[in-house]
Amino acid sequence: MKYFLIAIILMPFLAIAQDCKLQREVDPYTKEVTLTTGFITISPATLSIEANSKEIDFLFSLKNTGDTKCFDDASTATILFDGSRSKMNIKNSGTMNCDGYFHITFRNSDATPGMLQRLATNKITSISLTDNSKNITLI
Repeated sequence: MKYFLIAIILMPFLAIAQDCKLQREVDPYTKEVTLTTGFITISPATLSIEANSKEIDFLFSLKNTGDTKCFDDASTATILFDGSRSKMNIKNSGTMNCDGYFHITFRNSDATPGMLQRLATNKITSISLTDNSKNITLI
């Protein structure tokens, strides 16, 4: 029983977890600190999350998917959550481009924005991006 209890206590230290180290960058001119995750692969796209003192930016890059993806200010991301029928629609906050870049931006303030809190606490079932021609499902 004593060895079983020791094994249970040591289990969190032996677990294999995802290694997500944040990269800290300092702008040489403004001395503003930016934290970034780097690019994380979410098939068929990559995701980079950057945070500074003013905003939190989710950048989806669909650059390597073959055909051209054009996003403008009318493009939306539809996020479905696990265990409920609710969904969240978020508009593209980036500029119009045909390079496959989709931005979701939240203001960084003392209180966490409601949409960002929901993204952080609920499990996401799927993310669909709507470009000018069709829907692209990421997850």
